[in-house]
Amino acid sequence: MSREQEKVYTITRVLNHNVVLVEEPDSHQEIVLFGKGIGFSAKPGNTIPAQDPRVEKRFRLESESHQKQYQTILSQVDPAVVGIAEEIIALIAIEITPKLNEHVHVALPDHIQFAIYRLRNGMEIVNPFLFEVQTLYAKEYALAKRAADMIKKAFSLDIPESEIGFLALHIHSAISYLPVNKAVQFANIISELVSIVEQRTGQTIERSTVDYVRLITHLRFAVERIRQQKSIQNPLLDRVKTTIPDAYELASELADYISTRLEVTVPEDEIGYMAMHVYRLLQQ
Repeated sequence: MSREQEKVYTITRVLNHNVVLVEEPDSHQEIVLFGKGIGFSAKPGNTIPAQDPRVEKRFRLESESHQKQYQTILSQVDPAVVGIAEEIIALIAIEITPKLNEHVHVALPDHIQFAIYRLRNGMEIVNPFLFEVQTLYAKEYALAKRAADMIKKAFSLDIPESEIGFLALHIHSAISYLPVNKAVQFANIISELVSIVEQRTGQTIERSTVDYVRLITHLRFAVERIRQQKSIQNPLLDRVKTTIPDAYELASELADYISTRLEVTVPEDEIGYMAMHVYRLLQQ
């Protein structure tokens, strides 16, 4: 029998029927184990073989700062909330990718605890860029709906769509390694860019059109390129300036807004592509 097969974990905390915290025998580090029924009737001090077939996911926080933050979460957040957050994280790892930003173990339970507090106290959760999140992060939003059902079942709470949108941003943050506040900032920027187009043209843009989806998808990747200062060539730039000057002028205004929010310079080539998408949208 190999050393790994002989390894036995000691339970330090039971979060729910499916999630337990255990101590590794070698490193004495606390790790998270997820598996259906793994915490049922379990108590601290009980042991679990490393090869226990019930174990579906193991999560170890490598960063010392995250380890400390997680201990703070464990002392300040309802264990049931931490447990459901870990179940959601396991779902992300199974359904999307096992390579997750470990900060999600800190950020998600903290967010869920506050969301539950607001919902139980009748405080409205407003998400001004819900449609953008649904469109740009469709995969994450679909998983967030499942996460919301898990929270609803565990805490007997109806979870509004606005909160599902925020859960989707946390999922996106976990898989993209983009901090949640940056993911929120990007969604907000794109929502504001659409508002600028509507204000300047006096038109309400129909959200269900393919061209609208194309526009905000382009804006998403444009904002990411601009943030990372990645260059892109636009061979049609001169033609865009001369043939659709109004669209180019509006795109320049969008670029000024992005520049102000991200504190970077927006290349003319990007402005040209934004002008093309704006023009196409306004022709509909």
